[in-house]
Amino acid sequence: MTLRLFQVDAFARERFAGNAAAVIPLEEWLGDALLQSISAENNLSETAFLVSDGGNYQLRWFTPTVEVELCGHATLASAFVIFEQLEPGRSEVSFETRSGTLNVSRAGDRLIMDFPVWGLKPVNDPPADLLAGLGIEPAETFAATTDDNFFAVLADEAAVRAVQPNFDVLARLHPAGVVITAPGNSSDCVSRYFVPGAGIPEDPATGSIHCGLVPYWAERLGKPAIHARQASRRGAELFCELRGDRVEIAGYVVPYLEGVITL
Repeated sequence: MTLRLFQVDAFARERFAGNAAAVIPLEEWLGDALLQSISAENNLSETAFLVSDGGNYQLRWFTPTVEVELCGHATLASAFVIFEQLEPGRSEVSFETRSGTLNVSRAGDRLIMDFPVWGLKPVNDPPADLLAGLGIEPAETFAATTDDNFFAVLADEAAVRAVQPNFDVLARLHPAGVVITAPGNSSDCVSRYFVPGAGIPEDPATGSIHCGLVPYWAERLGKPAIHARQASRRGAELFCELRGDRVEIAGYVVPYLEGVITL
């Protein structure tokens, strides 16, 4: 058996930035253990698997160690592969996922995803492993109401960039990951995302966390449109807008690799 594989850099204007995702179209679903083994072999933050379904697609995402409920950059990457490779000329697609129906459309060179809002609730007594893992005392800490992530708000972008996390300690929070965020110097907000318990010490670019970041910063800054940057080593740029109980998350995608997997 052979499978086509596409690797692209999502939320990036140029190669070697943003977050690399593998996209693998399937004729039908393979066993979960095989999907997980392929994802581990790829060793990227996420591998996305697609199955065509009545004009749209079923979509699943795997890290090197687990299947996840929602992944932004690999959704963006999947839509790009459909528009550019599988169905050239197409400009809209719907994905059926573990997080419901996710729509992606093309707007010029950008792709726009329609994702659900995550509510945030204050955490007055943050877990000891969160504080020890970050090595700092956040100004505010929140927990997502519909997801497992913690959100720690810091004073400024310099503080976000200076954090040197202890991944072994943060891994004890699994299945929760940890987002740190602050006002940005050249953007409305900046963030980093640590999820070592899922096999990703620091994610280079993460669309899904903006389901919580955008509502927070939209309220704090008093505007619905949020220009976001992720301050990972590779760096990422996202263009977001709060629309009621949905968040539009847009970015650029750059192709990197096409190949064939032999099973």
